[in-house]
Amino acid sequence: MIANLGFGVLLVTFFVTLYSLLTAAFSNPKAFARLFRSIPTPRTQRWANDLEKLDTPQRAASMVESARRAMLLTFPLISLAAGLLIYLLVNDHYEVQFVYQVTSRSMPTYLKVTAWWGGQAGSLLFWSWLMSAFASLVTLRKWDRDREFLPWVIFVACFTLAFFIGMTTFYENPFKQFYQTPTGVEAYFLQPANSILFTPQDGNGLNPLLRHPGMIVHPPMLYLGFVSFVIPFAFAIAALITGRTDDRWIRLTRRWALWAWLFLTLGLVLGGRWAYDVLGWGGYWGWDPVEIAAFMPWLTGTAFLHSVMIQEKRGMLKHWNMILVILTYDLVIFGTFLTRSGVLSSVHAFAQSAIGPLFFTYIAITFIASVALVIYRWGELNAEAEMHSLLSREALFLFNNLLFMSILVVCFWGVIYPLTSELFTGAKVTVGPAFYERANGPLFAALLFLMGIAPLSAWGHSTLKTLGRAAWKPTIVAVIVTAALYALYTKNVYALIGFFLVAFVILITLYEYWRGARARQKSKNENIFTAFWNLTGRDRRRYGGYIIHLSMALMAIGILGIELFQIETQGTLELNQRVSLGGYDVEYRDIARFTGPDGREVTRAVLGVYQNGQYLGDLHPRIDYYFDAQQTMTIPGQRATMKDDLYILLVNWEPAAATGATFKIYVNPLVNWLWMGSLLFLLGIFIAAWPDKDPQRVAVRVEKSVRQVSAAD
Repeated sequence: MIANLGFGVLLVTFFVTLYSLLTAAFSNPKAFARLFRSIPTPRTQRWANDLEKLDTPQRAASMVESARRAMLLTFPLISLAAGLLIYLLVNDHYEVQFVYQVTSRSMPTYLKVTAWWGGQAGSLLFWSWLMSAFASLVTLRKWDRDREFLPWVIFVACFTLAFFIGMTTFYENPFKQFYQTPTGVEAYFLQPANSILFTPQDGNGLNPLLRHPGMIVHPPMLYLGFVSFVIPFAFAIAALITGRTDDRWIRLTRRWALWAWLFLTLGLVLGGRWAYDVLGWGGYWGWDPVEIAAFMPWLTGTAFLHSVMIQEKRGMLKHWNMILVILTYDLVIFGTFLTRSGVLSSVHAFAQSAIGPLFFTYIAITFIASVALVIYRWGELNAEAEMHSLLSREALFLFNNLLFMSILVVCFWGVIYPLTSELFTGAKVTVGPAFYERANGPLFAALLFLMGIAPLSAWGHSTLKTLGRAAWKPTIVAVIVTAALYALYTKNVYALIGFFLVAFVILITLYEYWRGARARQKSKNENIFTAFWNLTGRDRRRYGGYIIHLSMALMAIGILGIELFQIETQGTLELNQRVSLGGYDVEYRDIARFTGPDGREVTRAVLGVYQNGQYLGDLHPRIDYYFDAQQTMTIPGQRATMKDDLYILLVNWEPAAATGATFKIYVNPLVNWLWMGSLLFLLGIFIAAWPDKDPQRVAVRVEKSVRQVSAAD
């Protein structure tokens, strides 16, 4: 009964979404009339005339309001469906196919709840729920000055929501139930004739890889990032349709884009931490196709956030901004397509599904339609100013965009190459990490360099002389730091170049921050800490960006350390035998196998760690075998410091064997700077995204106060 109710709620939601979509679209008949006018046939001209007659302000306003209310109704409907699914998950309703696939009786309640997004059908419902929440939230804002955007924002949001709700309702429905039929047990939406409901005794349980705390948070963060980017795209399409090609749509969606970027970045970092803790290969990023699918919209989204500043400040790069937001939106859908289509092999991907072609079709339709709108408005998107200097801030931001697009091309080609090779040759040829690292390494180095130089450049015009005057002190200190690293740490040329660029970015950013605070301290007679605080509050966007740059530089230290200096060894140790690696001595002390309380068998080793003869403590690498899923998960033992991370895996142990246990040991230098940088990133994005006062509203309040004072006088 509950499953049938859930299916009914999804069905109603789908039709409510369609109603909102169509009502919003037809609230402005002139838009369709212009479309029909462009087709020179008698019939289309008659249609255009009829549509123009329908266009009245009262009718349009009532239809937009009806569409908005229908849009708001989708959120409680999908929330009800989600609540019903969670009830089924928590209460072990294994007659429901999705519940059977992702839960078992041995799983704790919190994992049963998070199993909502642990399978394909549930994750699509989760995506739809977030989309409905964000679309409803954006329609609740005040639309006094932007009323013409509203119907088209509703249209785009509902078009996206209708697609995902349609996939969830008709293809990957989480409320399908098992029925015993004359031909066997199968899952159906509704009970077929001559069948009875079939309930298995227990479920398969969630994939052990998804039971890690990182995977509880990682998918929601990615989904939040993906769905948040739909809102800037919706406003961009609304601006193109209405002809509002100024920067108003950018100002309305700047915080949406920042929060989307925050969530997407956190999703990528948490995914890297999950891979580091669970996959058992000693790294955090393997250039897996699905990893790259989530990374590509991050690239275009980052370029977009930089590019929109140029349009706001100088009225330039309008074409860039439209193309970037369109690419970000369709890359979000493309990443979802790759995860759910089954066309790529990945530990992140769901099973092969029939919805893959539908995703591909949707991507093609939205991309072609969006680009067609950009072409239609191309002349109206011309820049309001010209670029006069290759060293100006806008020019450097343009170079920044070109670098991001170059990395995107490398990543996109690497992802689709196995598909194209199979299509044309019949053999699927995969692209390994070496390809991405060699192709993208110089591009990332150039991005780091621009990250240091760009804050020193001026809007409109800069010269080598002015940049050199601003950069020479931090550059000298960066050279000294690099020389010290050469003498004390490494002779690796690539590492030294990387560390120089990191030091260059950090020192220039701190120097610029310090110069601004010192100037304020002198002019306002404040102490230095108050000056730093007030300076940040006065221009949160700029100084939040500086903190983000610092966080990226710290993360780069971790990336350089593990990529260039990681060392490893593997061997079988007898009890009390030692092995040495990277200045550590590891002693195999004990091992035990026991049954855990949550339906798993744990094989855990005890290893003592020594450095220079000093005992540092024990590590406990283990292998967990889950009885319900019949799969194992390897959990490393880790000792983390800012200098390095000792990372030990239990590879194999058999109680009956007399050869001891096999271990794989890594020393990962500097990797924890990556995680520390990600924490600083949070601070930077919160500062940058904190809302500024709307200057137009402030002006209105000031004018009102002046009038009141004048009246009193």
